[in-house]
Amino acid sequence: MKVTVIGVAGGTGSGKSTLVKRLQETFGENVVTLCHDFYYKAHNELSYDERTKLNYDHPAAFDTDMLVDHIRTLRSNVPIEHPVYSFVEHNRTAERVAIKPSRVIIVDGILIFENEELRKLMDIKVFVDTDADIRLARRILRDVSERGRTMQSVIEQYTNTVKPMHEQFVEPSKKYADIIIPEGGFNSVAVGMLIENIRSLIDTAE
Repeated sequence: MKVTVIGVAGGTGSGKSTLVKRLQETFGENVVTLCHDFYYKAHNELSYDERTKLNYDHPAAFDTDMLVDHIRTLRSNVPIEHPVYSFVEHNRTAERVAIKPSRVIIVDGILIFENEELRKLMDIKVFVDTDADIRLARRILRDVSERGRTMQSVIEQYTNTVKPMHEQFVEPSKKYADIIIPEGGFNSVAVGMLIENIRSLIDTAE
Protein backbone atom coordinates (compact mmCIF):
# COMPACT_ATOMS: atom_id res chain seq x y z
CA MET A 1 0.00 0.00 0.00
CA LYS A 2 1.40 3.37 -1.06
CA VAL A 3 1.10 5.84 1.81
CA THR A 4 0.84 9.61 1.36
CA VAL A 5 2.23 11.66 4.26
CA ILE A 6 0.96 15.22 4.64
CA GLY A 7 2.58 17.66 7.04
CA VAL A 8 0.47 20.53 8.37
CA ALA A 9 2.50 23.15 10.22
CA GLY A 10 2.01 26.75 11.35
CA GLY A 11 1.95 28.85 14.48
CA THR A 12 -0.26 28.26 17.50
CA GLY A 13 -3.89 29.10 16.77
CA SER A 14 -3.25 29.41 13.04
CA GLY A 15 -6.08 27.10 11.95
CA LYS A 16 -4.16 23.83 11.60
CA SER A 17 -6.75 21.80 13.49
CA THR A 18 -9.58 23.13 11.33
CA LEU A 19 -7.65 22.21 8.18
CA VAL A 20 -6.85 18.74 9.51
CA LYS A 21 -10.53 18.23 10.39
CA ARG A 22 -11.54 19.12 6.82
CA LEU A 23 -9.06 16.57 5.47
CA GLN A 24 -10.27 13.93 7.91
CA GLU A 25 -13.88 14.52 6.86
CA THR A 26 -12.94 14.29 3.19
CA PHE A 27 -10.84 11.14 3.26
CA GLY A 28 -12.59 9.37 6.15
CA GLU A 29 -11.24 5.92 6.93
CA ASN A 30 -8.35 6.45 4.50
CA VAL A 31 -6.65 8.91 6.87
CA VAL A 32 -4.97 8.79 10.28
CA THR A 33 -3.55 11.78 12.14
CA LEU A 34 -0.44 11.99 14.28
CA CYS A 35 -0.15 15.24 16.24
CA HIS A 36 3.32 16.31 17.30
CA ASP A 37 1.69 17.25 20.63
CA PHE A 38 1.16 13.53 21.35
CA TYR A 39 4.95 13.23 21.53
CA TYR A 40 5.80 15.73 24.24
CA LYS A 41 8.45 14.13 26.44
CA ALA A 42 7.41 12.62 29.77
CA HIS A 43 8.71 14.37 32.89
CA ASN A 44 7.72 12.13 35.76
CA GLU A 45 10.86 13.21 37.58
CA LEU A 46 9.53 16.76 37.94
CA SER A 47 6.79 18.15 40.16
CA TYR A 48 3.72 19.78 38.63
CA ASP A 49 5.05 23.26 39.42
CA GLU A 50 8.38 22.41 37.80
CA ARG A 51 6.62 21.06 34.70
CA THR A 52 4.61 24.27 34.28
CA LYS A 53 7.87 26.21 33.92
CA LEU A 54 9.27 24.14 31.02
CA ASN A 55 9.53 25.58 27.52
CA TYR A 56 7.01 23.56 25.54
CA ASP A 57 7.58 25.50 22.31
CA HIS A 58 11.20 24.43 21.77
CA PRO A 59 12.03 21.44 19.53
CA ALA A 60 13.73 19.74 22.49
CA ALA A 61 10.36 19.45 24.25
CA PHE A 62 9.30 16.71 21.81
CA ASP A 63 10.32 13.11 21.27
CA THR A 64 10.44 13.65 17.51
CA ASP A 65 12.55 10.51 17.01
CA MET A 66 9.59 8.45 18.21
CA LEU A 67 7.25 10.26 15.80
CA VAL A 68 9.64 9.58 12.90
CA ASP A 69 9.82 5.92 13.88
CA HIS A 70 6.02 5.67 14.09
CA ILE A 71 5.54 7.19 10.63
CA ARG A 72 8.05 4.77 9.14
CA THR A 73 6.34 1.87 10.89
CA LEU A 74 2.91 2.85 9.54
CA ARG A 75 4.36 3.24 6.05
CA SER A 76 5.58 -0.35 6.39
CA ASN A 77 1.96 -1.39 7.01
CA VAL A 78 2.54 -2.13 10.70
CA PRO A 79 0.28 -0.70 13.46
CA ILE A 80 1.64 1.59 16.19
CA GLU A 81 0.60 2.84 19.62
CA HIS A 82 1.19 6.55 20.11
CA PRO A 83 1.52 8.18 23.55
CA VAL A 84 -1.11 10.43 25.11
CA TYR A 85 -0.25 13.80 26.62
CA SER A 86 -2.25 15.70 29.25
CA PHE A 87 -2.14 19.47 28.86
CA VAL A 88 -3.79 19.78 32.27
CA GLU A 89 -1.06 17.79 34.05
CA HIS A 90 1.76 18.89 31.69
CA ASN A 91 2.85 15.28 31.36
CA ARG A 92 2.33 12.04 29.48
CA THR A 93 -0.33 9.69 30.74
CA ALA A 94 -0.07 5.91 30.97
CA GLU A 95 -2.54 5.59 28.10
CA ARG A 96 -1.61 4.56 24.57
CA VAL A 97 -3.72 4.80 21.41
CA ALA A 98 -3.55 2.08 18.76
CA ILE A 99 -3.30 3.34 15.16
CA LYS A 100 -3.65 1.11 12.11
CA PRO A 101 -1.86 1.78 8.79
CA SER A 102 -3.77 3.98 6.36
CA ARG A 103 -3.55 5.42 2.86
CA VAL A 104 -2.99 8.95 4.19
CA ILE A 105 -1.05 10.02 7.27
CA ILE A 106 -1.49 13.61 8.44
CA VAL A 107 1.26 14.95 10.68
CA ASP A 108 0.20 18.07 12.56
CA GLY A 109 2.32 20.43 14.67
CA ILE A 110 3.94 23.83 14.99
CA LEU A 111 7.50 22.50 14.69
CA ILE A 112 7.24 19.57 12.29
CA PHE A 113 9.10 21.38 9.49
CA GLU A 114 11.98 22.26 11.81
CA ASN A 115 13.20 18.65 11.80
CA GLU A 116 14.89 17.56 8.56
CA GLU A 117 14.41 13.83 9.12
CA LEU A 118 10.69 14.37 9.68
CA ARG A 119 10.37 16.63 6.62
CA LYS A 120 11.90 13.98 4.38
CA LEU A 121 9.02 11.61 5.18
CA MET A 122 6.39 14.07 3.91
CA ASP A 123 4.94 14.02 0.40
CA ILE A 124 3.14 17.35 0.85
CA LYS A 125 4.14 20.07 3.32
CA VAL A 126 1.45 22.65 4.13
CA PHE A 127 2.09 25.77 6.20
CA VAL A 128 -0.91 27.59 7.68
CA ASP A 129 -0.14 31.31 7.78
CA THR A 130 -2.31 33.48 10.06
CA ASP A 131 -1.90 36.92 11.64
CA ALA A 132 -0.31 36.88 15.10
CA ASP A 133 -3.18 38.79 16.78
CA ILE A 134 -5.71 36.24 15.55
CA ARG A 135 -3.51 33.35 16.65
CA LEU A 136 -3.11 34.77 20.16
CA ALA A 137 -6.86 35.33 20.53
CA ARG A 138 -7.59 31.75 19.45
CA ARG A 139 -4.95 30.38 21.83
CA ILE A 140 -6.42 32.26 24.78
CA LEU A 141 -9.91 30.94 24.03
CA ARG A 142 -8.64 27.37 23.60
CA ASP A 143 -6.36 27.19 26.62
CA VAL A 144 -8.85 28.80 29.00
CA SER A 145 -11.83 26.71 27.88
CA GLU A 146 -10.15 23.39 27.11
CA ARG A 147 -6.97 23.24 29.18
CA GLY A 148 -7.99 24.90 32.43
CA ARG A 149 -5.55 27.81 32.16
CA THR A 150 -6.05 31.37 33.34
CA MET A 151 -5.90 34.19 30.83
CA GLN A 152 -2.89 35.63 32.65
CA SER A 153 -0.96 32.36 32.45
CA VAL A 154 -1.73 32.00 28.74
CA ILE A 155 -0.51 35.53 27.98
CA GLU A 156 2.62 35.06 30.10
CA GLN A 157 3.47 31.80 28.32
CA TYR A 158 2.84 33.40 24.93
CA THR A 159 5.14 36.32 25.77
CA ASN A 160 7.89 34.28 27.41
CA THR A 161 8.16 31.24 25.13
CA VAL A 162 5.51 30.92 22.42
CA LYS A 163 6.25 34.16 20.57
CA PRO A 164 10.07 33.97 20.72
CA MET A 165 10.07 30.27 19.74
CA HIS A 166 7.70 31.05 16.87
CA GLU A 167 10.10 33.69 15.60
CA GLN A 168 13.14 31.44 16.06
CA PHE A 169 11.82 28.11 14.76
CA VAL A 170 8.28 28.16 13.35
CA GLU A 171 8.30 31.15 11.02
CA PRO A 172 11.68 30.25 9.44
CA SER A 173 10.39 26.72 8.74
CA LYS A 174 7.78 28.18 6.38
CA LYS A 175 10.43 28.14 3.63
CA TYR A 176 10.16 24.33 3.52
CA ALA A 177 6.43 24.36 2.70
CA ASP A 178 5.13 23.19 -0.66
CA ILE A 179 1.86 25.04 -0.06
CA ILE A 180 1.11 28.07 2.13
CA ILE A 181 -2.54 28.50 3.12
CA PRO A 182 -3.63 31.78 4.75
CA GLU A 183 -6.14 31.09 7.56
CA GLY A 184 -5.86 27.32 7.19
CA GLY A 185 -9.13 25.41 7.25
CA PHE A 186 -11.10 28.65 6.96
CA ASN A 187 -9.73 29.20 3.42
CA SER A 188 -12.20 27.12 1.41
CA VAL A 189 -10.63 27.76 -1.99
CA ALA A 190 -7.14 26.73 -0.90
CA VAL A 191 -8.44 23.73 1.03
CA GLY A 192 -10.35 22.56 -2.04
CA MET A 193 -7.20 22.74 -4.15
CA LEU A 194 -5.23 20.84 -1.50
CA ILE A 195 -7.87 18.11 -1.35
CA GLU A 196 -7.72 17.63 -5.11
CA ASN A 197 -3.92 17.46 -4.95
CA ILE A 198 -4.05 14.77 -2.27
CA ARG A 199 -6.75 12.84 -4.14
CA SER A 200 -4.56 12.89 -7.24
CA LEU A 201 -1.62 11.44 -5.29
CA ILE A 202 -3.83 8.68 -3.90
CA ASP A 203 -5.27 7.82 -7.32
CA THR A 204 -1.77 7.68 -8.81
CA ALA A 205 -0.66 5.26 -6.13
CA GLU A 206 -3.47 2.82 -6.83
